[in-house]
Amino acid sequence: MNDDVFTVHRGTGPLVISFPHVGTQIPAEQRHRYTERALQVEDTDWYLDRLYAFAADGGATLLVPRHSRYLIDLNRGSDNQPMYPGRNNTELCPTRHFTGEPIYRDGMAPDEAEIRRRVACYWQPYHDALAQLLGEAQARHGHAVLFDAHSIKSELPWLFEGQLPHMNLGTVEGRSCAPALRDELAAVFAAQSAFSHVVDGRFKGGHITRHFGRPQQGVHAVQLEMCWRAYMDESLTRWSVAQAAAVTPLLKALVQTMHAWQP
Repeated sequence: MNDDVFTVHRGTGPLVISFPHVGTQIPAEQRHRYTERALQVEDTDWYLDRLYAFAADGGATLLVPRHSRYLIDLNRGSDNQPMYPGRNNTELCPTRHFTGEPIYRDGMAPDEAEIRRRVACYWQPYHDALAQLLGEAQARHGHAVLFDAHSIKSELPWLFEGQLPHMNLGTVEGRSCAPALRDELAAVFAAQSAFSHVVDGRFKGGHITRHFGRPQQGVHAVQLEMCWRAYMDESLTRWSVAQAAAVTPLLKALVQTMHAWQP
């Protein structure tokens, strides 16, 4: 596996957790293309690998990329088809912030040849690794569960209206995992009242969930898009010990449910 592109913590259980948007690196030879603002990689899924670190102790496998989604978005198809037709979407190699402003300096956005290079160097190795790790988990347990972990700013008018619930679980309208798993995860949310939640609302699951979720073949995939305000100081984009501690019991319950679930 390619340590330059991602890191892996191999677990022994059926659960594989993917963090496609936690990376912050932009290679030195690419940085001249980006605006000063873009080099701050503001649309990162901040601190999620730190927040979910407990899952490794429970036997989960963790796949963590090094590079920013501003280089290439690992949760988009390599064909660059929009995830949500009819809405504003970010591309395979995003050209805009989540607020709509350009990421690249004038005339510096990647052309098709550069996009294909990035797919080969960054996107394909991550997806190959994810396929391998899921295959290993399924070989051990007869099934695998893929948890695609994300986070996002609570309000982004360019992408969606109003404020998102704290927790946005996506199962591609129930097609990426068994109904029983979807129901068990929804019940975990329903058992608490501190964090608002929705299942298959605005965010139903990106390319990773849609591509790898094959419940008929024993691979069950779910995505969680969690608002920053659930675990960090959203206004300052800063880790909050208190907020992270408050949400961790809910996240542990979700992870344990996925780990223990049997088809």
